[in-house]
Amino acid sequence: MTVGGYTGNIAYIDLTAGHMECRTTSEQDKRLWLGGSGMGAKILMEECKIDTHPLSPDNPLIFMTGPMTGTNIPGSGRHQVVTKSPLTEIYGEADAGGKWGAVLKRAGFDGLVFKGKSERPAYAFVHEKCVQILDANFLWGLDNYQVNEVLQERHGQDIAVASIGPAGENQVLIATILHEGKKGRSAGRGGLGAVMGSKNLKAVVVKGDNPIAVYDRVALQAQIDAVTPGIAEKTKGLQDYGTAGALIGSERIGDLPVKNWSQGTWSEIDKISGQTMADSIVKGKSKCHSCPVSCGRTVKSESGYGSVDGKGPEYETLGMFGGACMVSDLDAIVQANEICNRYGIDTISSGGAIAFLMDIYEQGLIADADITDVDGQQLKPLWGDAKAMISLLHSIGRQRGIGKLLGQGVRRAAEAIGNGTEDYAFHVKGLELPAHDPRAFNSLALGYATSNRGACHLQGGSYFFEKVAILPEIGIMEVLDRFRADNQGFVQACLQNTMSVMDSLKLCKFLFYGGIDLTIITGWLNALTGFNYTVEEVLTAGERIFTIKRMFNVQCGISSLDDTLPRRIAEVPRPDGGAADNLPPLAAMLIEYYAARGWDDHGRPLLTTINRLGLG
Repeated sequence: MTVGGYTGNIAYIDLTAGHMECRTTSEQDKRLWLGGSGMGAKILMEECKIDTHPLSPDNPLIFMTGPMTGTNIPGSGRHQVVTKSPLTEIYGEADAGGKWGAVLKRAGFDGLVFKGKSERPAYAFVHEKCVQILDANFLWGLDNYQVNEVLQERHGQDIAVASIGPAGENQVLIATILHEGKKGRSAGRGGLGAVMGSKNLKAVVVKGDNPIAVYDRVALQAQIDAVTPGIAEKTKGLQDYGTAGALIGSERIGDLPVKNWSQGTWSEIDKISGQTMADSIVKGKSKCHSCPVSCGRTVKSESGYGSVDGKGPEYETLGMFGGACMVSDLDAIVQANEICNRYGIDTISSGGAIAFLMDIYEQGLIADADITDVDGQQLKPLWGDAKAMISLLHSIGRQRGIGKLLGQGVRRAAEAIGNGTEDYAFHVKGLELPAHDPRAFNSLALGYATSNRGACHLQGGSYFFEKVAILPEIGIMEVLDRFRADNQGFVQACLQNTMSVMDSLKLCKFLFYGGIDLTIITGWLNALTGFNYTVEEVLTAGERIFTIKRMFNVQCGISSLDDTLPRRIAEVPRPDGGAADNLPPLAAMLIEYYAARGWDDHGRPLLTTINRLGLG
């Protein structure tokens, strides 16, 4: 049978030897791992020894598409990057949108696996089932926007570029991989840009226009046509204001991080909201390949901080630089976003690191003399100080002054500073919290504690189903109560399995806001590939994928002791606002969760679970 949705080819590139080997994917692996995150996790387990240092040549850097990537299925413009994270030193992955993944598949590959280290700066040019390793000395030192422009001049406007900026070159542990220059599609979490920099790999350029095979094109198109109008209708808020449109509602229900997670409300939220952006600086919308929503925003801002004409900040960026740092100057946050995109810095982790510094400075836990900027000048990082925030971002990108420490993430920064600063460092397993407070959604507490890459709101996506979404196939027939404590373990496990499927097929999770469910997705998958999955089989694949990541982490030393939350989140309630006085009952939820997962009390998958999933 000819299987649709896959090229069947994965390129393994040895940067040390300058050699490429193309391996074909078996039908069994397609069925078991789907693609994207699942295939990436399987390859990481095979190719990465547990004692491999994340910044050593032996750590594989894996770019993977899913079977739906590049098709006309709604929300399929995504791909996954997988590696051992230098920030957390455990399983690491990040998801990115745009068109890069679609173009990679049209160039003839489902994925790329980079190992080794180039002797000198290099970039990969992928086209017509071929991978060339080319000299990148002329690109080294350029920012991400400049790299994209130079490579388009060299290879044509129809290419798509994944690149690192100076932060990745400097192996900053919160460095990102940016896609498509000013379009700003970032594989942002876990320091994946530092891994790319450690390999002297400046960019990966893809070019291709080959068609993607579809098993039953007529049936697939009929299914797509039946639901696309509903997706557009139900996601109107995202279309109108982008992800930033959620800021006001988030602050109202107690979800927004305020003053490094210490405050319950913030009266200045309107100044940086998506609605304010729409009325002032937004000049257009942007979308990923085959997207009916268009949640991205392009902006134009002229201010004393500089000029910006490109990608605007998303919810997470506004939440961390705005709420967490108390900066209410929209132009400053737009500039901060621009700086991060150019250097290649994670806006969530850097926002968390700057909020951490502002907090410990206010508490008198760090000496003035220890806080210097990129030029060696002393800084006073006060709450709401936009100029200090921007200066600190330059210091992080260039690894100078206090930025050299902040760029290692809040866990390492607190360990280095000591003096009780650990209580002000908000992370799980070394990954900084995104801009959602688990005290506003009990399920997020469990999701953060057990996410395989560290604190992540999207590996379970449970808050989707405590806002507007339902998922009948796992028993969510109506919107759930966000403060409930019962049945959290089972529901969280089911949702993590579901999101593992989405990350492996490579579908946007906003589809759940658009009324899409697992039955529809399974129908798409069968028409695309020619396989005959049931919903239960798809969910089992998701469970297998989530479990192999946990197995990798257990071998890295992760146990139930690491499935925890920062003390302020776990023990100190928000003083006011929409989530005042609530503390999530994490300990009780974890007991139920381990039982639902088939793990032991130490958070290790039981042998019966491993064998049931075919992971023995």
